Amino acid sequence: MAKMKQTTVYFCQECGHESGKWLGQCPACKSWNTFVEETVKVQGNSGKISSSLTDRQVAKPAKLSDISTEQEERIGTHMEELDRVLGGGIVKGSLILVGGDPGIGKSTLLLQVCKALSDDARAVLYVSGEESLKQIKLRAERIGTFTDELSLYCETNLDNIETAIQKEKPEVVIIDSIQTMYSEQVGAAPGSVSQVRETTARLLQLSKGLNITIFIVGHVTKEGTVAGPRVLEHMVDTVLYFEGDRYASYRVLRGVKNRFGSTNEIGVFEMCQDGLKEVKNPSEFMLSGRPEDASGSVVVCSTQGTRPILLEIQALVSHTNFGYPKRQATGTDFNRVNLLMAVLEKRLGMQLGDCDAYVNLAGGMKVQEPAIDLGIVMAIASSFKNRSIAKEMTVFGEVGLSGEVRAVGQAEQRVQEAVKLGFKTVVLPQSNLEALKDSKIAETVKLIGVSSVRDAIDLI
Repeated sequence: MAKMKQTTVYFCQECGHESGKWLGQCPACKSWNTFVEETVKVQGNSGKISSSLTDRQVAKPAKLSDISTEQEERIGTHMEELDRVLGGGIVKGSLILVGGDPGIGKSTLLLQVCKALSDDARAVLYVSGEESLKQIKLRAERIGTFTDELSLYCETNLDNIETAIQKEKPEVVIIDSIQTMYSEQVGAAPGSVSQVRETTARLLQLSKGLNITIFIVGHVTKEGTVAGPRVLEHMVDTVLYFEGDRYASYRVLRGVKNRFGSTNEIGVFEMCQDGLKEVKNPSEFMLSGRPEDASGSVVVCSTQGTRPILLEIQALVSHTNFGYPKRQATGTDFNRVNLLMAVLEKRLGMQLGDCDAYVNLAGGMKVQEPAIDLGIVMAIASSFKNRSIAKEMTVFGEVGLSGEVRAVGQAEQRVQEAVKLGFKTVVLPQSNLEALKDSKIAETVKLIGVSSVRDAIDLI
């Protein structure tokens, strides 16, 4: 048996850089005060690949012209929202990281994926390091009836998990969660930087070597990133974040990294008694409960990947009783809101310097797209002048520092989404209007082109 050697090392929590002493700044990623001390026990054979993986035929270098460009095989999950975020389904041999706040629904989502795959007679292994078999059974009964293709395994030792995977030979494996797993080859505690990095590396070898898909559940820090070294996100093929208020019913699944698809897609779910339910029309869901004839409220059309979504922007502008006005933005970039308010002051002469301003994206969505600039400007002006915007009007467009309204992409898809929900007037950039004049969509809705912020504010 290999002799265990104990040593003290320091790891960077951002990039996983290892150092023999504490450093104020990481020499690799240049981050400050990110080094943590860990006591590590390393075996002489650590880092070796398991025998089952070394027995496979070693791949040889291939000519670029000999490589097939056929589309990779994907496994459908029968959940359109999830398949869209993944790029069309699960790719065999991929390693997928799912992060989110505690209680947001990560385990519920993956258990529903297990049910869909097992119904298609695909072998699935669900490995839990946090819940007992009875706890998983209780949660599964709320979701529905499962077939015998799903196997449950409560274990945190990675060596035992690897043995179970090789014995069961499943097509999909769920690891819940990576912070509870540990390898005996590393003496640090589970959840530490070294353990997370080592266990993820071994799961990556299993995924690629056995051509199975592995989902990894990762807890997030208070900053909203996956706990552990930043290198964890670099190692996996896909990174998904499950967002939303745990006390609200909606959930948003967002892809931030995807080697097999776009990272701009989102999936919208609603938390129900029997699990997560897909929201087929998120625009209608986000606009439910919209106030009538209220100033400071406007509907904008944003796009998330290939999907247009209508959102309500609310603004509240009131005179401050203090010398320094308060500004707050929820769901969008705070600095962008300040910039747009400066454009209103400079180009339209609005005296906003002595006013508190609050901007909110109703529904809890987070959007950074420049196409909502015109909506933010009109909402602020509507609240400042205390004049409501027509209920059947929606807007989109990017605003520049000179007060001009610039064109945005996918204008026709945005207008089609507005027509689908019954909006009769669309305010859009003048250059986008010129491109849509010959389109059939112009016959079904009133299109108003604006070239400057002043033209848009005159409509209020």
